[in-house]
Amino acid sequence: MADVNGTWLGTYWQWGIPTRFEATLLHSGNTVTGNILDDSYLGEASLTGEVIGRRISFVKRYLASSNYPISYTGTISESEDFMQGQWSIGGGESGSWEARRSGENLTLDLQKSQANRVPSLTGV
Repeated sequence: MADVNGTWLGTYWQWGIPTRFEATLLHSGNTVTGNILDDSYLGEASLTGEVIGRRISFVKRYLASSNYPISYTGTISESEDFMQGQWSIGGGESGSWEARRSGENLTLDLQKSQANRVPSLTGV
């Protein structure tokens, strides 16, 4: 069985538009739980699901609005550092997603990006 414990950085596509996310997963037996932070107005969500072999499935519920649980299914790579699959909302909307194992998080990524920005020259 694949081990998905740890931090993952990923992207899901909705209407062809990519949204980045950071997921922290805790995997015990066949059960996986965790938190997801979307790089969008939807923000933080919790997840519960299972891992069987190299297959992962979970339901994501946004903390701000749990009215629309989102189901994810996917496959974990043999190297256990990449997974990808499909997501769907009960009403039929769906899309693809992928995630890579990472030791970093979106906050550090944002800080690095801001540190590398060239300051703009105003009033010159």
